[in-house]
Amino acid sequence: MLSSSLRVAVVCVSNINRSVEAHSILRRKGLSVRSFGTESHVRLPGPSSPVVYDFATTYKEMYNDLLRKDREHYTHNGILHILGRNERIKPGPERFQECTDFFDVIFTCEESVYDTVVEDLCSREQQTLQPVHAINMDIEDSLESATLGAFLICELCQCLQQSDDMEDSLEELLLQMEEKARRSFLHTICFY
Repeated sequence: MLSSSLRVAVVCVSNINRSVEAHSILRRKGLSVRSFGTESHVRLPGPSSPVVYDFATTYKEMYNDLLRKDREHYTHNGILHILGRNERIKPGPERFQECTDFFDVIFTCEESVYDTVVEDLCSREQQTLQPVHAINMDIEDSLESATLGAFLICELCQCLQQSDDMEDSLEELLLQMEEKARRSFLHTICFY
């Protein structure tokens, strides 16, 4: 088990798949973690058009609604499975822009989410000047890619936990991870 001193957030578009999968894995490893979305509403793929929910809607309410609408379709596309998993992790989706907690590292799952998170952090009034590292790792929004991405995020967190000085070692760790995972990361430092 890792020490939970590293405070981590994982952010995707709707706080449904990628961020919650990482949340689950990081929590099992003992990290202090939260997950979020950045959009104004939660959008789930429907048979012909997206199904839209407020962020205040719980995962259980979404699950029951989709079950009533088309059990076969939402079972086949995996959405019911994802919502069932999510409900075991936390009650419902949360918007990053509404969170006032401080984190050491914020992982985003696609560049547009990274841009939104960095913009939001930079627009907040600075209070403590505590640094927060925003790191983007593009993760395709599929079950398999979400799991693989979550393991990469977990590995990076484990390396950060073991480093003597996160601030000094982060850039090198990101370069090593880029080479190992054959993907690039975006990284910036913001301040609370």
